[in-house]
Amino acid sequence: MFTNFKRSSRLVFLDPDDREILTCEKGEKLALILSVKIYWVKKISLPLSSVREVKKLLPSIFEDSLPEGHYSYYAYKDEEEFILFAYEDKKILDLISSKGISSADIASVHFAQCEFAHIEVPMSINEDESIYVKDGLLLLVPSDWLEVKQELKLDDIKLSKHSIKLQQFGHIVDNNSLYKIAAGMVVLILILLVEIFVANAKYEEIVQKKEALFSKYGLQATMIQNRSTHSKYSKIHKRQTKLREAIALF
Repeated sequence: MFTNFKRSSRLVFLDPDDREILTCEKGEKLALILSVKIYWVKKISLPLSSVREVKKLLPSIFEDSLPEGHYSYYAYKDEEEFILFAYEDKKILDLISSKGISSADIASVHFAQCEFAHIEVPMSINEDESIYVKDGLLLLVPSDWLEVKQELKLDDIKLSKHSIKLQQFGHIVDNNSLYKIAAGMVVLILILLVEIFVANAKYEEIVQKKEALFSKYGLQATMIQNRSTHSKYSKIHKRQTKLREAIALF
């Protein structure tokens, strides 16, 4: 694992074959560069001008190229062509966790393709493997295949604007399902709001009728007072009834 300490965020090259455990100082943030082993990338020309339009097509473009899994996608335009990415959030998050890194310590996540696309000399990422650029794509090859190579350096890297946000639960529910669930929740909330509005309207109507009834019959302000009065006169009524029955008997 390669790191650069000369930044507000420490730069780390994240490779699945590196077994090093990484520790963070209190308040320290990490900018992660994902090794080419962690994602899939394509460089293609499309009769489209907007990256937004291209992103809608990414699942179809990668459909026949990826093993089974739950993928997220990213794309950007490089001159007249598009650079497309597919990656699995869960696998990356699991790798990050295995390195001893907390999600709270991550400042940003980048692709090696974006950060090393312009290197002129191959760079070794470990004792056996190196990266180099061919036709605009960053490739991984055995170091023995290369005559000239340098050790990977992060000191001169100026991070690009291309970064991703890892979805904590992207492997459980895909984006389309999330959109459907969100739409269902919105509809449910609207129904509840309508029911609350109707209930409030009926409550106001009942209160008005209650006040009108109390005013018409001169009732007291609270139901407790009215129940007490009702109990009092009920007792009086019972005594008077018994008295009348006794007088009638005589």
